[in-house]
Amino acid sequence: MMQRIPGMRSHRTVNSKGEPLIRHIVMWKLKAAEGATREQNALQLKEKLEACRDAVPGIVRLDVGIATPGLASTCDIVLVCDFTDKAALDAYQVHPVHQLVKSFLAPIRESREAVDYEI
Repeated sequence: MMQRIPGMRSHRTVNSKGEPLIRHIVMWKLKAAEGATREQNALQLKEKLEACRDAVPGIVRLDVGIATPGLASTCDIVLVCDFTDKAALDAYQVHPVHQLVKSFLAPIRESREAVDYEI
């Protein structure tokens, strides 16, 4: 049995069907490649990820952050995206706009970490 931690939320965020939303978090470490610096690639990736916000159905929230210079970071860029349900996350994975992001990422990605969970 999981023990309740003081201050921890005890409710879930749900969609119109009463199902929990899904949060998708991905962090990437990038490299200088394709004629661009790591920083330039991060800016281009941010722009491409943000294009998904209006193009992909089922996205409730999409935030992209680039690591702040001078602060400790193990990754260069992070995506935090909330979906109406698992089906919306699955549709995002194969959506043409997301596929363009993946194609852009392939040569500039050094590493990737991800987690999906109900919120």
